[in-house]
Amino acid sequence: MSREVRTLVVALAGNPNSGKTTIFNNLTGASQHVGNYPGVTVEKKEGTVKTGKYKIKFVDLPGTYSLSAYSIEEIIARNFIIQQKPDVVIDIVDASNLERNLYLTTQIVELGIPIIIALNMADMTKSRGIDIDDSLLSQLLGLKVVPTVGNKNTGMDRLLDTIIEVIESESPVTPATVNYGKEFEAELSRISRIVSKDESVIEGYRPRWIALKLLENDAEVGKLVARHRYVNDLVDAAMKGGERIESLYGDTVSSIISDRRYGFISGACSEAIRMTGGKRHDMSDKIDSALIHPIFGLPIFAVMMWLMFHLTFTLGEKPMEWIEKGVIFLSQFLSSAMPEGLLRSLIVDGMIAGVGGVISFLPNIMLLFLAIAVLEDTGYMARAAFVMDRIMHRIGLHGKSFIPMLIGFGCTVPAYMSSRILEDKTDRLVTMHVSTFMSCGARLPVYILVCGAFWPDNAGTVIFSIYALGVVTAIVSVKLLRSTRFKGMSSPFIMELPPYRVPTMRSLVIHMWERSWLYIRKAGTIILGVSIIMWFIMTFPQKTDFDKDYDGLIQSAETAAESSAATFAETQSLVSKYKAERSAERMEYSVAGRIGKLIEPVISPLGFDWRLGVAIFSGFAAKEVVVSTMGTVYGVSESGEESRSLRQRLAEDPKYSKLIAYAFVVFVLLYMPCMAALAVFLRESGSWKELLFQISYTFVLAWSMAFIVYQGGRLIGLG
Repeated sequence: MSREVRTLVVALAGNPNSGKTTIFNNLTGASQHVGNYPGVTVEKKEGTVKTGKYKIKFVDLPGTYSLSAYSIEEIIARNFIIQQKPDVVIDIVDASNLERNLYLTTQIVELGIPIIIALNMADMTKSRGIDIDDSLLSQLLGLKVVPTVGNKNTGMDRLLDTIIEVIESESPVTPATVNYGKEFEAELSRISRIVSKDESVIEGYRPRWIALKLLENDAEVGKLVARHRYVNDLVDAAMKGGERIESLYGDTVSSIISDRRYGFISGACSEAIRMTGGKRHDMSDKIDSALIHPIFGLPIFAVMMWLMFHLTFTLGEKPMEWIEKGVIFLSQFLSSAMPEGLLRSLIVDGMIAGVGGVISFLPNIMLLFLAIAVLEDTGYMARAAFVMDRIMHRIGLHGKSFIPMLIGFGCTVPAYMSSRILEDKTDRLVTMHVSTFMSCGARLPVYILVCGAFWPDNAGTVIFSIYALGVVTAIVSVKLLRSTRFKGMSSPFIMELPPYRVPTMRSLVIHMWERSWLYIRKAGTIILGVSIIMWFIMTFPQKTDFDKDYDGLIQSAETAAESSAATFAETQSLVSKYKAERSAERMEYSVAGRIGKLIEPVISPLGFDWRLGVAIFSGFAAKEVVVSTMGTVYGVSESGEESRSLRQRLAEDPKYSKLIAYAFVVFVLLYMPCMAALAVFLRESGSWKELLFQISYTFVLAWSMAFIVYQGGRLIGLG
């Protein structure tokens, strides 16, 4: 009884001169026949081979560098793959010119057809001093890679075996795909949704691919969608989307697509290729030879980060002072215009002191986000990730993990959410645990407040040291977690290296404003609400008996001034002293004071008093609230005193020193993120156990590091 033979259709694609025809001849031998594609003079080659229970029909597609609609060969190759739906496409790649050849690969991947890469002319790469790790390249691209030497008939059996392996695989391979950037992807999604509304005319094309081609103004796809039920919506969305993308990026849609694809390819090749002789010569690679150098890359990255924080603080100093003076003026105006009482205290000491303390750091926040936008849009941020990727691999973390960690510099919430890009659950959990130590934008106001108060001339350098400490702590934590709770190593991935670009001002401003607006919105909602709550718990309950005692002392001082028993200056000094003592005792008696006193024994070994304890406690809501709480603390406790900026009050407080200040910012850096981030952590991890571990681990680490800083500093005479 004969077994049923299944016929497979396998298309061979590749660049001209990639050795495609040689491999086709090796595979099919005398079984091939030649004709023409219908209606054109382009040659059509087909051949069959029998292997096991399969009869494989090979189709040699016209050689082409891409699948655009610029030539008849490109259209034929594209239409055959989409319309005939071969079981597998073998992409013949010239290994000695890998980056150029893989451009076609990225386009075939977008069509959604299973692919095998035949890494041809593998022997020639050796002679040119190029060592390609085909196993690593396979993992990076998410595709089967088979080394071949067409003119020596090497690798053909393995190629046939791989075809069968792909066909019989129960779990289809998911190849890595090009990400075109946040704004571009948003437009693709918008157009894809419209395409999906009328699938009758799609004819097997993927909605995302059609959307991409519409943005490229592909004439053939334009004809295809002419019969779409919502063709007018499609054309309008594509036109407006293209205009929006080009205005943001300052370049044509086609150029942006090309750059992103080559960036994707460059990242893969940088990982999988080792040059044993000869070098790549384009401008991006010449720059990369320094910026991602194995030795100099990390110091250059450190200098770039230091420069970013130094300029952020230096350039933002004056605008910050102007806003501080505006807040002081508003406080003074309302204090003089409103009668003394709880309402005035709520508005001046609670709302204005709380929100004003946070909003005064807006110039620094905007400058930081502008600097990050410059690094992202020029292409350097991808290089920074590439530099850190080497370290990630060595400590046992997935290279992709540095992407959520980079996002963590903006906000911990999207950092946790972006960990979804990691397929392995262990990688995902470790990444989420350590992303916490990346200093989010919410922590920056705390750093600026404290460092600006105690290191006014070197605040940028001190802030940089905090950010660097966060990165080092994350790396050490990865090593610790990987050797204890989460054992095992991670697989590699492609770190895209897009070409360097000159960013457009429009794109920079939009990226800066989007992030800054989130900060402003938080100041007007969450921080305002928490500031009011903090004022209440710092004001109530009230105890009237010691108020009467202080009222008597104040009255006596004022009476002495009227009877000329004391000078005006002495009287004012006494009145200010009594009012400050009264406010301080009021605060200690309040709910906040009691909470602070309750946790003071735990934090006193760190040099912190109960006021810093209250600030740390309030930071659970949002890290910016640490600043607003300090503003409320000093506003309530120094009510009636001459208005000064929060930084001045902090710097002049005799209970604090530079050593305590640094221990405090270290604690703020390392202890658990805000409540919103913890809620997202629980959702993404799906485990209360991991959430409790995150809270306890970060708190213990923060306490330990602050203890080492403070007690160690005192031990060597810095206290």
